[in-house]
Amino acid sequence: MRLATFRHEGRNRTGRIDGDRVLPFRGDPTMLEIISGSPVETTDPVDMAAVRLLAPLQPATLRDFVAFEEHVEGVRRSIDGSGGVPEAWYDAPAFYFTNPHRIYGPDDDVPFPARSVNRDFELEVAAIAGPGNSIFGYTILNDWSARDLQKREMQVNLGPAKGKDFASSLGPWIVTADELAAHRDGDGFLDLWCDVTVNGVEVGRDLLSNMGWTFETMIAQAARDSRVVPGDVLGSGTVGNGGCLAELWGRNGRQDPPPLRDGDVVTLTVEGLGHLRNRVVSAAETASLPPARRRDPARARAERQH
Repeated sequence: MRLATFRHEGRNRTGRIDGDRVLPFRGDPTMLEIISGSPVETTDPVDMAAVRLLAPLQPATLRDFVAFEEHVEGVRRSIDGSGGVPEAWYDAPAFYFTNPHRIYGPDDDVPFPARSVNRDFELEVAAIAGPGNSIFGYTILNDWSARDLQKREMQVNLGPAKGKDFASSLGPWIVTADELAAHRDGDGFLDLWCDVTVNGVEVGRDLLSNMGWTFETMIAQAARDSRVVPGDVLGSGTVGNGGCLAELWGRNGRQDPPPLRDGDVVTLTVEGLGHLRNRVVSAAETASLPPARRRDPARARAERQH
């Protein structure tokens, strides 16, 4: 099934996509309630042309993995000038937590920090966790990135923060796991074509099956010594072969293709999942923060003792 969250006649609703119609669920359950197992009953169909699709869910957590070697190698060249893939990458699927409170949906404008000029998309597929650490379904994820902010802050060796937490896009709907079973290869990977265009021009194209771990392994890693709950979103990480601009910048040694600019339309397409389209805009200017106070800690402690 394809399950969507949408706005119709002033209400946010959920329903099942059926061709060019959507069958709303009676009582307007949230997507999280559906994922958690609440029974649903459909009502009279509504034409898709009469609704606006929203992000399919607002997750409690969004973990983003980095499961593609090709992406790691290219982006490392772009961000810090190094090459190759760290040996630690092969130990286990690595991830970071990004902001679940800045989720955008299909055809939304995505506001980048006004001070960022090296703006980038990231073409990903996300798994939606179901009960018992199962996979409920999949959707498309765009992990938007302000590369200039990211490059500076990652010199602290803590990980991406303000270069990432301003926006992620999900959509256009959730495709339940059973719908994609026929696309699994012999090792359990989903063999789906993933494509990205900017203003209608293809920039990258890769197979999802080029990832280093299955989504089941990534959920198992996320749940080790921790907890994954229904509705949690786990991103695959960016596909290779042009799944983001930074990978291409690292390989080409220059910003070719150029960074995203206001008005650019980015469309992610994944076989079996649909299209996720967004337009890039600039957020309002924000005030500068004061610099860190520099002091001699030992001297401060000594003076405090007297």
